[in-house]
Amino acid sequence: MAYDNKLVAAKLRRWEKYLENYRLPKWEEIPDLGLYMDQVLTFLTQYLDYLPPELKDEQCVTAAVINNYVRRHIIPKPRQKKYYRTHLASLLIISSLRQSLSLTTIRLSYPSLANEEELHDFYTHYSARHQMASRHFVDQIRVLAGGILEHDNLTDEATDDTVELIAESAIIGGLSKLLAEKLILLNGKTMNDPGMEL
Repeated sequence: MAYDNKLVAAKLRRWEKYLENYRLPKWEEIPDLGLYMDQVLTFLTQYLDYLPPELKDEQCVTAAVINNYVRRHIIPKPRQKKYYRTHLASLLIISSLRQSLSLTTIRLSYPSLANEEELHDFYTHYSARHQMASRHFVDQIRVLAGGILEHDNLTDEATDDTVELIAESAIIGGLSKLLAEKLILLNGKTMNDPGMEL
């Protein structure tokens, strides 16, 4: 495979800048006036548009997906076909987690039908962690892609080979997913449970 390192570096820098400024909306910034489905989709797309333009044909959230979440009791039913802050916050969390976790796994860790106060607290902490994780990710890419980005102080982890960066990114993504799933499965368990000893 032949990659143009200048093109890759330019794309990485652009995405880095985007992720440094990216954040989920604050709780108070999420509309609570009742949105219809097409408005919900527009709102979600605004915050979940970090896919490369080449992949945007595949919408991350559709009306069918949202209806399925309602049918499966993952999010509350809309009120008179309108979605409010609790619906939108739930959809933002679920949609961002769906990038790496299955719906079954998300259901094990997410307080889907919690009361509004619990969801507010969960969402506030989640959005702060999301922003922190995004910044950490950018820092890690700066280190890993140091050779491509032509940094002066390269570490042993740095590569100037895009194929290596792709492989390492995929490995990190897989290991991160596995860690999240393992931790979710520990919920409610103790060291005294069978199979939980070290």
